[in-house]
Amino acid sequence: MQTSKRHLLLAVSALGLGFTGLARAHGNEDHPKKAGPVRKEQKDWGIAGDAKAARRTIEVRMGDNMRFTPERIDVRQGETLRFRVQNTGKVMHEFVIGTKAENAKHAELMIKFPNMEHDEPYMAHVSPGKTGEIVWTFNRAGTFEFACLIAGHYSAGMVGTINVTA
Repeated sequence: MQTSKRHLLLAVSALGLGFTGLARAHGNEDHPKKAGPVRKEQKDWGIAGDAKAARRTIEVRMGDNMRFTPERIDVRQGETLRFRVQNTGKVMHEFVIGTKAENAKHAELMIKFPNMEHDEPYMAHVSPGKTGEIVWTFNRAGTFEFACLIAGHYSAGMVGTINVTA
């Protein structure tokens, strides 16, 4: 009986260390935004917006409890929003807008390539204690996600919903 308790304790400890390693795999360095105009490419969930067109700012907090606050955002089709995303945690987090399928695919890539850099207008990579910003136009109705795709964070439930109504 003592041996099985010892094995259980070792297994739990290993899982804890493994998760911590995954959470930090992306590192705590910023991915600097490239200078110049934002690349506007139509996505299933919308297109990069113009800051001057944003009539509403949504404050989003993300933390080491692997949750976003708020977890649900309602938007009208055609609306341009400014997302001000604050990392209240001690590890790097991301705010990535996309479809459930796209985010799941990207999350898998992040596990395979944890140090990959990306600079898309629908992503904010935010260092601990810092704030990032995205301006996005939701020109298509539907239900979309925002998520942290850093290795281990998405699978831990760091996902929210954006509901865009026509």
